[in-house]
Amino acid sequence: MSRPPLKKQLAFPLLTTAVVGLTLYLLHAFDSTFKAFFSSLPGMIAPDYDHVLKLVQAALYISLTFVLVRAANELIFGFVVPKRKGYEAPGLARDIFSLIAYVLVFALILKWFFPNITFGTLFTTSAVVGVILGLALQDTLGNLFSGISLQADKPFQVGDVISVGKWTGVVESITWRAVKIRTFQNHIILVSNSNISKESIEVCPRNNLNARVVTFHARYIDSPARVINIVREAVREGDNISQKIKPIVRIKSLDESGVEYELKYYLDNYARFNDTDALIRQRIWYAFQRAGLGFPFPTRTLHIARDGKTPSLHADEHNRFERLAGVSIFAPLSQEELISLAADSETHVFAPGESIIRAGDAGASMFVLHRGSVRVQVSTNGKPRTLATLKEGDFFGEMALLTGEPRTANVIAAEETEVLEIGYEAMRRLFETNPDLVEALSRTIAERRVALTSEPEKAAKSDERSVSIVAAIKRFFHLD
Repeated sequence: MSRPPLKKQLAFPLLTTAVVGLTLYLLHAFDSTFKAFFSSLPGMIAPDYDHVLKLVQAALYISLTFVLVRAANELIFGFVVPKRKGYEAPGLARDIFSLIAYVLVFALILKWFFPNITFGTLFTTSAVVGVILGLALQDTLGNLFSGISLQADKPFQVGDVISVGKWTGVVESITWRAVKIRTFQNHIILVSNSNISKESIEVCPRNNLNARVVTFHARYIDSPARVINIVREAVREGDNISQKIKPIVRIKSLDESGVEYELKYYLDNYARFNDTDALIRQRIWYAFQRAGLGFPFPTRTLHIARDGKTPSLHADEHNRFERLAGVSIFAPLSQEELISLAADSETHVFAPGESIIRAGDAGASMFVLHRGSVRVQVSTNGKPRTLATLKEGDFFGEMALLTGEPRTANVIAAEETEVLEIGYEAMRRLFETNPDLVEALSRTIAERRVALTSEPEKAAKSDERSVSIVAAIKRFFHLD
């Protein structure tokens, strides 16, 4: 929570100082008047004027001390320390400073106005009172001295994530009595300083690259090198994952049912590690699905034959065929060619926020949106700028498939998105069986690009574009 400006915090002390100073001046200026007034009172109720004056003056100076110590506390620990150290001073240091300042100034004020008071005699002759107070304040004093030790050692600061006993959370304040921790269930826990001094403390500093380890399993039939590479690529651009140190994926153990891996990554903000761990596991699941990898678990496979026939397993190919039949770029294809293309296409599922393609990467495939939506983005001055949002039935990356051109934009999944990927080999087989498809697809692509512009002079060059695309396709697929 942001603190009010220093000027506003010092306004009240300055006003109080002015009021107290004015009152002291009036007492001095009208001293004879006040003295005459007290002298005129009846003898039985007439107080000692000098004694009353000392009490009033002492009270004024004490009240002024409260205000000035508070102002000095705010000036030192709220302005000077943060400016020099870069962080706000803990509350414990403020409390100790105020306590010492109050005791010293109060003692000086009382000694000034009442010189007959002997503090040494008062303290040395009050042994019984001291023992009683010591026993009564045993826990309080323990917390105080433990707090002083914590402040001297500075094992953690406000904003750090710590684990003390069974509690883990973010440090919100450090006082003379306890440390306030906000847990990840948004609960407030007060742990006394004396208890903290007896426990082992795990500290994750807020300005440090703290690591986390997430474990997962893969099947024995899946290549470890492939699993490690796929997982590392899937998580390296996740939210709150530091880009300063690359994630590390390695084999942890060979279990009974599969290979156990561990993923070590570093966080920008450790206080969000629960959400980031969940994101990591989600990314791993989607990456496994796209790559055809599997998670090991006890299974039993039953093969059931009905009337000696194997049931059809091509319902997914039928869905892909229907999706491709509605894509404009494939309008020149016959039904048989669409069926072949659907059989050769691959289905991939991406999590929200995952990159499907990246600008500048080489590519030899295109994508058709089967479910969900994506954002087409380019980088402008280092910041992503969205050019378009594509939905079900739209396609992208066709130029990389047909001509081998590098990707020109980033395509990010806006939600959970399923795409059909059509690769180089699938198109090459179509071109070999039907060479006329090259010109038909070239015209379709050229017309689509012309439709995206309203400039007449560009529209007039549609035929030229079609010819250049034909040449690029033939060159890329070696059809000459």
